[in-house]
Amino acid sequence: MDLYAHDEAVRRKGFRILAGVDEAGRGPLAGPVVAAAVVLQPGFRVDGIRDSKKIPEKERQQLFWEIVAGAADIGIGISDSSEIDRINILNATKEAMLQAVSGLSVKPSMILLDAITLPSIKTNQTPIIKGDAKSASIAAASIIAKVVRDSIMKQYHSVYPAYGFDLNKGYATKAHIKCLLDNGPCPIHRTTFQGVLDMKLPYNNF
Repeated sequence: MDLYAHDEAVRRKGFRILAGVDEAGRGPLAGPVVAAAVVLQPGFRVDGIRDSKKIPEKERQQLFWEIVAGAADIGIGISDSSEIDRINILNATKEAMLQAVSGLSVKPSMILLDAITLPSIKTNQTPIIKGDAKSASIAAASIIAKVVRDSIMKQYHSVYPAYGFDLNKGYATKAHIKCLLDNGPCPIHRTTFQGVLDMKLPYNNF
């Protein structure tokens, strides 16, 4: 499927400025959820833009910089683990997306989102199931969000090295679960997530 052709079809309907919005980090047991809003120039093309989860890390890094260099605008939003625990992951994801859209300096005429809508924003919106596999703008946002979040988790690794966040990025890998069993949760673990709750472990304040 031509992801760029999808967006061009939307532009031909009169929505000249598209913002693709996507997130990274809804599923992990630790760390923030990060959202990105990306406005691509009409005619902008980079080979390889697709769902960030299907892109090897080295290629994803290269695509990240190509998108940053060529995009008309980019906004980033972050909801940390305490916010996720306070308002739940879906609401925290929407809050991060709101931050990302609000961070744009240009006003989009249409927002394309991966299966979510943002009722508090009055701009035209289109939720698209598996949008990062159908829209270049959403796929670009997925890449930006994923690379930013991975960078954050690598930084957290230097603060909490016992959990291997540089490798697992907070996801519930076997190695991460073993680290949780050995050390208990750290301050960036999502205490309301079942994978952390199930362990009934004492909170480790470090």
